[in-house]
Amino acid sequence: MSEGLPVERGTPLPDVDAQGIMRMIPHRYPFLLIDRVVEISAFERAVGIKNVTIGEPFFLGHFPGDPILPGVLAIEAMAQTAAVLTIASYGPAYEGASVYFMSIDGARFRRPVRPGDVLRLEVRLVRAKLGVFKYEAVARVDGEVASEASFGAKLMGRPEER
Repeated sequence: MSEGLPVERGTPLPDVDAQGIMRMIPHRYPFLLIDRVVEISAFERAVGIKNVTIGEPFFLGHFPGDPILPGVLAIEAMAQTAAVLTIASYGPAYEGASVYFMSIDGARFRRPVRPGDVLRLEVRLVRAKLGVFKYEAVARVDGEVASEASFGAKLMGRPEER
C-alpha cells in the first residue's frame, strides 16, 4: 500500500449509485449533476454518467426552443465525478466532506449537449498533495468529445477537521 493511503492506488472500487453519491458529496437537486459513477480506480480515475433530460430547470432559459446544457454545468458534472472519486478513494470516513474548486484551466466546448444525450464524464487524477488535487476530465456523448477541462480542488471538512 502507498504510504498514508487507505487503499492502493488503482484498486478497483464499487460503482456508486445516486444514493451513494448523495452520501459522498453534499450536492442535491437541482445542482446534483451526476446520476451514477460506473468505474472507479482508487486515487486514479473515475467515469460518471449524467443522463440529460428535458425536465432540467436550466433548459427553461438555455435556450428556449433550442435547449443546450450550459458548458459550465458539464464542467461542474466533471468536478462532481472527481469529488466522488476522491471521497470513494479515502473511504466511508470521508463521506460528507467537501471537495472545493480551486482552479479551472483549458476548458474547451466541442459540441452541444442536448436533452436525451448521455454524458460520459471521464476524470483522471493527475496529482494529489496535502489535500489539494489536480484532475483532467473529458465529457463525451456517443464517444464524441463534448467538453474538456483541467481543474484543481481542495478536500475540506476531513474527519480530523470536524
